[in-house]
Amino acid sequence: MNALPTALNAATHTFALSAPDVLVLHPGDVALVFAGDRVETLLGSCVAVILTDPRRTVAVMCHIVHSMNPPPGRGCDARFASPAIDAACALLHSVGIVPARCEAYLYGGGNMFPAHPTARQVGAENVRWAEAFLSRHEVRVCAKSVGGAAYRRIGWTVGAGEPAVISVAVAHGADAALPTFSG
Repeated sequence: MNALPTALNAATHTFALSAPDVLVLHPGDVALVFAGDRVETLLGSCVAVILTDPRRTVAVMCHIVHSMNPPPGRGCDARFASPAIDAACALLHSVGIVPARCEAYLYGGGNMFPAHPTARQVGAENVRWAEAFLSRHEVRVCAKSVGGAAYRRIGWTVGAGEPAVISVAVAHGADAALPTFSG
């Protein structure tokens, strides 16, 4: 690792410094990482937004659970889209990166209940929110894998390559093996 990743956890609202081999983001986590650092997350209806400088020397990933506004008293809860993106932008600013000059990757937003077509489509709502945010701020989306009835595991070592995406279809009535990275 070239530098220590910085993570903001929604549950504690505190910054934690560590140097793991792989920084795994959980729902509501926001992390700033540098070239050579690896981040991973598992998504269902949640979305992951990755913002990186065009040279891929620094990136921030957030794991967004809800596109709606947080309830009263939970305005900084990074499980919600606006506070998560605010935290991501603050982390980028803290190392001199202007978020509007970043490039983005967008993943997730799966339909976890495809057998219930009338159910609220939380994943689709999350994707719409993220796409609207990125469009409104004119952030170029380099790649995305969104929607459908699938879980996604995202992994990226910050640098020249793009994030790896492994998708597994949502199983109907049976447990499915969740995707893993080998190596």
